[in-house]
Amino acid sequence: MSREQRGPNEKLGAVLALAGISNAGLARRVNDLGAQRGLTLRYDKTSVARWVSKGMVPQGAAPHLIAAAIGQKLGRPVPLHEIGLADADPAPEVGLAFPRDVGQAVRSATELYRLDLAGRRAGAGGIWQSLAGSFAVSAYATPASRWLITPADSSVAREANAADGAGAPLKVGHSDVQKLREAAEDARRWDSKYGGGDWRSSMVPECLRVEAAPLLLGAYSDEVGRALFGASAELTRLAGWMAFDTGQQEAAQRYYIQALRLARAAADVPLGGYVLASMSLQATYRGFGDEGVDLAQAAVERNRGLATARTMSFFRLVEARAHARASDAQAAGAALKAAEGWLERAREGDNDPSWLGFYGYDRFAADAAECYRDLKAPRQVRRFTEQALSKPTEEFVRSHGLRLVVSAVAELESGNLDAACEQGVRAVEVAGRISSARTTEYVKDLLHRLEPYGDEPRVVELRERARPLLMAPA
Repeated sequence: MSREQRGPNEKLGAVLALAGISNAGLARRVNDLGAQRGLTLRYDKTSVARWVSKGMVPQGAAPHLIAAAIGQKLGRPVPLHEIGLADADPAPEVGLAFPRDVGQAVRSATELYRLDLAGRRAGAGGIWQSLAGSFAVSAYATPASRWLITPADSSVAREANAADGAGAPLKVGHSDVQKLREAAEDARRWDSKYGGGDWRSSMVPECLRVEAAPLLLGAYSDEVGRALFGASAELTRLAGWMAFDTGQQEAAQRYYIQALRLARAAADVPLGGYVLASMSLQATYRGFGDEGVDLAQAAVERNRGLATARTMSFFRLVEARAHARASDAQAAGAALKAAEGWLERAREGDNDPSWLGFYGYDRFAADAAECYRDLKAPRQVRRFTEQALSKPTEEFVRSHGLRLVVSAVAELESGNLDAACEQGVRAVEVAGRISSARTTEYVKDLLHRLEPYGDEPRVVELRERARPLLMAPA
């Protein structure tokens, strides 16, 4: 299972000792990470001993899974060169950079767009199989700090170089940018209604490769360039959000980092804040509440006096989610109060960005309910969930499904098993109509909470209804 032998890999041995991982422990972690991406791996302690003592290099995705497994234990990214596997495919490094130079930023983003297509051609999972489990919240530290220090580039005008692509350099105009904005608007609608895994939503990476990349590598004035970077940032953030919704956390992270860099080139501070809020939600979802707070607060602080009231409300709401996940009830309550206050100041004629069209009192109530769920306050969860479920669901199907699960959890924690199962059945019905790994995970969490009541007829019925959903391929 190894492609070459080079002598002892002392680097790998040293990092394993630093992380406190045994040979058997590393083998188990690598196999588990592989299984998460549909790979059947059978490494054992003898395999790891060969990697360390004989310098054998495992094939395929294994080097990247090794780095990811060690990185999870250390709590930081582990590059391949640190573990003596630098000659493996370097693709997992793509998309993690946040270049200071605009030209380098263009190359970093377009390289990621092209890599995603190469992954899709490679078969199921593609390049992202190689990145399995490599999400590391610490990778957000440098992008966030650089954006805070300098949220806008001085100039982005570009004279295209024919070497950047085939044929003559492309002259970019406002009409080209408008097409990207329309694509982003269409993708937002499909994502909300059908989930990030729907085939229509999966066209976003293709749009980035085919439409956005050639434009970014073209020629444009500073004015057109700002608009182009803004539209590309919106699409890139959407690609990240869809990857997040389908469970591809490692892909989402790279798209988010590039989206933040593009927003900086666009000099669009509110959009940059929106990307940071997306990063915060991902970090919070992955259990990194403190880091989620930092990212949300970065969005808030840079946007004071710039963003609309509704935008500021959303940023404070995301901050509240992170505080709640970190079990800080007082800070979560303060952030929720601030979010509600900003929302009350919002007016119909405010110049809210188009990407904020989803946000209103129902979304505020839905996230407030999740905050109180994390803080184990079921009475508050029920109160806010009732508000969140009061809005028609045709446009935001996925959100409705998530809210039903949160409502079911609140009913269960209040001692209302029948009501919990009733809401759970409704949630499963919604989840079956969309393609969203995140919604499925919410359903799994509900079923886990119901395990102590596993013999109850209503629970048995719910579990049977959920079986097709849980058995569906990721």
